[in-house]
Amino acid sequence: MTEDTPLNAEAGELRNEAAEVRTETPPSEWSIGIEPAHRVDVRPIADAVESIQSELGKVIVGQHETIELLIAGILIGGHVLLEGLPGIAKTLTAKLLARSVDTRFSRIQFTPDLMPTDVTGSSVFDLKDNAFHFRRGPIFSNIILIDEINRAPAKTQAALMEVMEEKQLTYDGQTYAMEFPFFVIATQNPVEQEGTYSLPEAQLDRFIFRIRMNYPDLAGEQAILHRFSNDFDTRRSHDVKPVVNPQELARMKSLIEQVYIRPELLNYIAAVVHNTRNNGDLFMGASPRASLSIMKASKAMAAIRGREFVTPDDIRAVAVSVLNHRIILSHEREMEGHTVEEIISDILQKVEVPR
Repeated sequence: MTEDTPLNAEAGELRNEAAEVRTETPPSEWSIGIEPAHRVDVRPIADAVESIQSELGKVIVGQHETIELLIAGILIGGHVLLEGLPGIAKTLTAKLLARSVDTRFSRIQFTPDLMPTDVTGSSVFDLKDNAFHFRRGPIFSNIILIDEINRAPAKTQAALMEVMEEKQLTYDGQTYAMEFPFFVIATQNPVEQEGTYSLPEAQLDRFIFRIRMNYPDLAGEQAILHRFSNDFDTRRSHDVKPVVNPQELARMKSLIEQVYIRPELLNYIAAVVHNTRNNGDLFMGASPRASLSIMKASKAMAAIRGREFVTPDDIRAVAVSVLNHRIILSHEREMEGHTVEEIISDILQKVEVPR
């Protein structure tokens, strides 16, 4: 047990003060319209998210936006595609997030020879019963890490279509429902394409976010080196403990559904997505699923930040990660070297924010 030194006591007081400031709902025009009977206390969500971030912070340096979006994804029942170069802690971040939740975890390494039944499960003949029985595959878990999802062929990727969208799996005429939470985190390398199978648009649309992880800055790189200079095997990852359970996640999901969003902001989301369908820079725009995803994610972001109402900043914070895998650049813009993130940023600037 550590002794409470004056420095530790002061740090504790500062954390308590910060928590009070964070959870206090400030007056805002965006809260106008909330009926007193419909007000919701989002402090349990903000506190739980802070605990998860604290646990992951024992190992992960930086990546605050990535961690925040991952938590938002699991809170609203979505799935997340992590994209980035090797060695920037994609897999480690996913594993530690799973460790912070008191639930089951499985990892599936996608390879070119992986079969659909290696994911979903298969029928096994039982000599005792003289009958076939379904043996469940690794997809039957709560948090599933699919490493290098684009390494497996299309038929194996297609095995995820039903289960990711409907949270159920049909095999040999029998339907098996997934337990809550059911959260898929997939990773892929955006540069190395040899021996890979690009995810089709229908599969990409199953992910609520595509999060692009980047290299750390110089200060972050230095912090990583100092943190692990005496820990070659990342032993401190074992210090990450579960801080929430499935029952708490279900309650938080219910609270997020009650977060207030003004009708003007719903119209703003619709206008942003509609612009992607009528934009000369884009070959394909986003579907209504994208609109719903932005709405859900913005509610989660508001709750994570300690508010019971959504603001335009919450929408802008999630719009790029929700849309960047659901739209396709026109051939001209692609040849000019533009990115979908640039086009989304332009749309967010063009579409008038409600006042």
